[in-house]
Order: sequence, then C-alpha cells, then structure tokens
Amino acid sequence: MPDQKAVTVPLLFVGAEELPILYANHFVIQYERDAFILTVGQLSPPILIGNESEQREQLEALSYVEVKTVARLAFTRGRLDELIGILQTNLRAFDAMTVEQRDE
Repeated sequence: MPDQKAVTVPLLFVGAEELPILYANHFVIQYERDAFILTVGQLSPPILIGNESEQREQLEALSYVEVKTVARLAFTRGRLDELIGILQTNLRAFDAMTVEQRDE
C-alpha cells in the first residue's frame, strides 16, 4: 500500500536487568541452510595444586576440561550481519573512549 506511512513503535526490553550477566570466553559457530547457530560457553580452568611436576601430572590425567554452555542462539544471515555491525560499531566507540581517557 504505497499511500500509507510507516509507523514506528519503540521497543522495550523487559526483564533484562533480572537476568544474570554471564562471562563468556568460548564460542562455537555452526551453520545450516537457513541459520547460523552460535553456542556461547564459559571455561574455568581446572584447579591444580602442588609443585610444577604435580600440576603437570594432574593436567595429563585430565580427559577433558568442561565448558559450561551459557547460551545457544540462532541467527539468519541478515541478523548475523546486523549483529556483526553492532559489535564493530560498539568496539570502535569503546576504543575511541579508551584512547581519550589515556590522553587525559
């Protein structure tokens, strides 16, 4: 309908403050025909005690180190491009801010 004007409705994220903020330091991305699946995880290094050789022995005895999955998200190609753009914009703003703070 070409004669109609677009209507903009503001978005309000509800409940965001109630969710815990989880540290993420491991990521896996897979793709299917219509979606990219991003798995976000948190790895905490194992606790090793003793001297260096005892710690090495403990490490060698490990069969794996757990990564706790904190989220699995699916994106279409367009939404993934949007996310990448938002992340790049925020990274540039953060870098500019930290450079300004160093120069003060």
